[in-house]
Amino acid sequence: MSQLPIDAVIPDLIDGLAAYPQILLSAPPGAGKSTRLPLALLEQAPLPGKIVLLEPRRLAARNIARFLAHHLDEPIGQTIGLRMRGETKISAKTRVEVVTEGVLTRLLQTDPMLDGVSVIMFDEFHERSLHADLALALSLDCQAGLRDDLRLVVMSATLDNHALAQHLPDALTLTTEGRSYPIHYHYHPLSRHSPWASAVASASLDFIAQHAGSALLFLPGIGAIRQVYAALEGRLPDDMDLHRLHGSLDVSAQHAAIAPPCPGRRKLVLTTNIAETSLTIEGIRLVIDAGLERLVLHQAQTGINKLVTRQITRSAAIQRAGRAGRLEEGQCLRLYSEEQFQRLPATPTAPILREDLTDLALNVIQWGCDVKDLHWLDVPPTKHWQAACTRLTQLGLIDTRQGLTALGQRAIQLAASPRAAAMLARVEKADTAVLSTACWLAAWADKPMTSGVSLALIDQLQAVMSHKDYQDRAQSLARALGIKLQRSLDEAILPLLAANIWPDRIALRRGKTGRFMMANGHGVTLDSQDALSHNEAIVVCDVMAGEQHDSRAYSAIALSLRSLQQMRPDLLRQHEVVQWDDQRGTLQAEKQQRLGELVLYREPLNTLSAEQQAQGLLDAVRQKGINTLNWQSGSQCLLTRARCAQAWGLDIMLPPLSDDDLLASLDTWLAPFVHGMSRWQALQQLDLKPVLEAWFGFAVTQQLNTALPTHITVPTGSRYPLRYNPENAPVLAVKMQEMYGQADTPTLANGKVAVQVELLSPAGRPLQITQDLAGFWQGSYKEVQKEMKGRYPKHLWPDDPANHAPTRKTKRHFNQS
Repeated sequence: MSQLPIDAVIPDLIDGLAAYPQILLSAPPGAGKSTRLPLALLEQAPLPGKIVLLEPRRLAARNIARFLAHHLDEPIGQTIGLRMRGETKISAKTRVEVVTEGVLTRLLQTDPMLDGVSVIMFDEFHERSLHADLALALSLDCQAGLRDDLRLVVMSATLDNHALAQHLPDALTLTTEGRSYPIHYHYHPLSRHSPWASAVASASLDFIAQHAGSALLFLPGIGAIRQVYAALEGRLPDDMDLHRLHGSLDVSAQHAAIAPPCPGRRKLVLTTNIAETSLTIEGIRLVIDAGLERLVLHQAQTGINKLVTRQITRSAAIQRAGRAGRLEEGQCLRLYSEEQFQRLPATPTAPILREDLTDLALNVIQWGCDVKDLHWLDVPPTKHWQAACTRLTQLGLIDTRQGLTALGQRAIQLAASPRAAAMLARVEKADTAVLSTACWLAAWADKPMTSGVSLALIDQLQAVMSHKDYQDRAQSLARALGIKLQRSLDEAILPLLAANIWPDRIALRRGKTGRFMMANGHGVTLDSQDALSHNEAIVVCDVMAGEQHDSRAYSAIALSLRSLQQMRPDLLRQHEVVQWDDQRGTLQAEKQQRLGELVLYREPLNTLSAEQQAQGLLDAVRQKGINTLNWQSGSQCLLTRARCAQAWGLDIMLPPLSDDDLLASLDTWLAPFVHGMSRWQALQQLDLKPVLEAWFGFAVTQQLNTALPTHITVPTGSRYPLRYNPENAPVLAVKMQEMYGQADTPTLANGKVAVQVELLSPAGRPLQITQDLAGFWQGSYKEVQKEMKGRYPKHLWPDDPANHAPTRKTKRHFNQS
């Protein structure tokens, strides 16, 4: 067996298994992580149990299992096993199991002790898929609480060892160099005057013509591959074959793309980032990098994904180029400038921070702990986590306390996405025809394929029924339900099955043809030429968020609302809604039947309770804004002083007081005083000062009045108002003569807040504004004194104002007194 770079660290790694709970292995593509290391552990490490090798992609898992089994001169299923969704090849002899990510999660959920497993190897962990992060978090929890003898080996081509080493401080860190030949880089920014696909094809053809060997062309997605493939057909050199490679191809097409070219021939493979690290394609010495990738961004509020095309990271660009130097000296053409390469972000954002967490949330809840209790490399964002839990509650899989319901207990056994599993569990007692249709729909829903011209769900289901991957998936689900899968669809039940998967995407037509509003409150657009666009109600089965406004539907089915009411009455809610009609200046009330944000039926309410009237007036305030209330000087002053107390960090227990906070808490502070009112005019006459005082409470109001009073007493004994602004110091405007004898700047809140003194002339015009009164008396007062003696000779302008008696009088009256 030829030497590989990984061989240099295998002895240290095997020794490390005895002493370290985790091992972090950084090795570039081609070093032998996936192909040499499992066999070395199998042959050299004294392991009592199995080795589980986790692969992020199905294609890579199949390829690696085939390679390992071939090395042992055995078929898959003996020493080397393979487990993927819908495909299991293992036996009592199996010592190494190559599994995909969802499978490892299910193994952990089924058997948290992982009996019979000694080592879990996480391959290509730098891709940081949701399942990889989840599987690592669950494995660490298992290791900490149940299996201190379990060993974890985390491997990556571009592993951020610093971040992961901090995350796993007890881990052994190993690094090996790759086996790579020199790579020559070429930069060719594409012209903006030509269609993108055409420009990519032309640049690629020129590059291929100048260099020998097979080539990889990295493109951002399936659509781009399709366009560039069309632009290249018939234009390649006579000795070159054209292939596509992405996760949606059938197995035979994928194998054709990665197989070595026939003798005397070479190949050009158009690929997504699937070929960056996890696959080895024989004969590649040319790489063409478009510098783009397609990323999924999840919108937590609507539950809809947005697919965006973005520049790749520098780490990805380096990985792509590395494919050219595996066998001999290679060439890399980057279809962007060297300056652009230097400006690329260093590393990608982890999927756990930007993707849908519904499946992850269900797995964490099934594991039986709080999300914060697990050891995450990146903690799931709170907003996305809460949205996922809300969705699971809507599907009926968890209750309001985030515990699994009976439906959820059954759904987690079905190895489908939460949406599809919820649907299957709901209809499990139906007849075989319904369950078969449900299995085909669930198989499609987990990986929608909508490449046909029709938006109709039935057409798209019938199209995928001839694909082996979908057949295997549907067959696997049918076995889990205990039925024999039929090759026909029950078209009558299909809309209701779809409604069970996507209740939040049931949609009603709104105005223009092709525009609908979904139950989640989000708009969606269909092709206006499609027959579905004329239906009153539909279920949107595949949708992608738009750049700005409505989302775009790629699959849908017409729905009978009457049938939905019969099958899922629990989806409907009765509401009595009271709203303010600003045009009419009155309250409008109606009884509504709602499905999420959709109003299916409404009728007027003629009689309103006092509570409904109060709520209607509060709704009017929300519409009009908080400033439309009757803010008199007293109430406005109290509110401003309270906001100042918060802005200046005073220790006074006040509620949040921004305009948005006041609107959000109307039910708390304003509602008790609106009870019994029915007209806006009555609300407009309400004095808000006692309302705020009641909300703050007597003790807090007294504390606020003491710390930040409305008025302050000056040396003459007069009381003058203070002007408050949260962004500035409080201001006291007073004639200068009344501040004689005040040596220092007055303060509030036990000296914590200095007052800004606005010293006025006898005519009331500002002479000086200061927060350093002592400094003013000793300094620039002399200039003011000199000028004011000439302008106001009848008034006192003493030489020592800090120690002079204050006065409201002129010089003559002051002397007489």
